Amino acid sequence: MDTINSIIDFEFLKIGKYSLTMGSILFVVFTIIFTNLILWIVKRIIFRNKKLTRFEDGNLHSLFQIIKYVIWILAILLILDTIGLKLNVVLAGSAALLVGIGLGLQNTFNDFISGIILLFEGSIKVGDILEIDNDIVKIQKIGMRTSEAMNRDDIVTILPNSLITTNKVINWSHQSKKTRFRINVGVAYGSNVELVIELLKKSALEHPQIKDEASIQVRFVNFGNSSLDFELLFYSKNIFRIENVKSEIRIIINRKFIENNITIPFPQIDLHLKSNNTELLTK
Repeated sequence: MDTINSIIDFEFLKIGKYSLTMGSILFVVFTIIFTNLILWIVKRIIFRNKKLTRFEDGNLHSLFQIIKYVIWILAILLILDTIGLKLNVVLAGSAALLVGIGLGLQNTFNDFISGIILLFEGSIKVGDILEIDNDIVKIQKIGMRTSEAMNRDDIVTILPNSLITTNKVINWSHQSKKTRFRINVGVAYGSNVELVIELLKKSALEHPQIKDEASIQVRFVNFGNSSLDFELLFYSKNIFRIENVKSEIRIIINRKFIENNITIPFPQIDLHLKSNNTELLTK
């Protein structure tokens, strides 16, 4: 017993009244291990339901992130108190330094505050499809300072949280599980308008991911310079990879137009030449 006490009381570092003992180091290691264990248990409890919708999964990720940060803050405060560092003394002694650091890290603090807003507000969750700076990304992780998002080229982008909270962001998956998209197409003048509308509807319905016939609409948009302009509107749940769906529908449209002799015209320009120099024209 005396041997154990002597090991625990063994001083690694002593500066004035402050000393760092083996017991303090063991307590720090134990606290870190115990904190990770608690977080693992909490995560298992929160995500115990395997059949979660995307919206529930996003909310639970935000909840877990908040719990994780709170637990780690408490653990760090406990560790500081154990090793003899009083937080109020540290803050008071480094007030001037903290002011200088604060001025130099304004953007970083802004990102931290934005991260807290994102986690508590819940307007953007893990799994949401966002349009930021004309780029479509899927949120994979929301952290305290930055968030991870993957674009349609499967490239992971690190986004400062302030970019999401202060800029205009379109959340394609915020209100509904499916979103309406459109494909524009022009046909030659003289084409059978009713047949074009029918072919466009059948083209959308022929795609395996488009099943709701009632939601498919075709609009005769305009009399264009070189074509009769139509707009095909449809709903899809495949928001992130919608460009692939659009491409496949365009292929179907092109095939059906060829089969039914519907022409997609080239742009046409009428050029009129005028000249008052009749002698040059006659030579």
